Amino acid sequence: MGRQDFDVLVKSGLLAGVENVVIDAHRDLYLAEGREWSRPIAYRWLRYEDPMPVMRLLEGTKRLRRRGGRFDSEAVEKACALASQKGFLN
Repeated sequence: MGRQDFDVLVKSGLLAGVENVVIDAHRDLYLAEGREWSRPIAYRWLRYEDPMPVMRLLEGTKRLRRRGGRFDSEAVEKACALASQKGFLN
């Protein structure tokens, strides 16, 4: 997905779907740890101002997994199905 045309990722809704999966897992982990959470906190944590948002999502996913974060399996399946339809998964 990181090598795909950014406009296609945005227009297809795939980027937003994957972003939501990562943000939701971040929220759930922070709240489970009793930490303050907000979307701006999550975006700063992801360093989302970087010009490579797909790579930031990938790195964020890895960091959340190492900390025990959980991802909504239904949302992940939906994003994977859309990615497959668009030819982004091999």
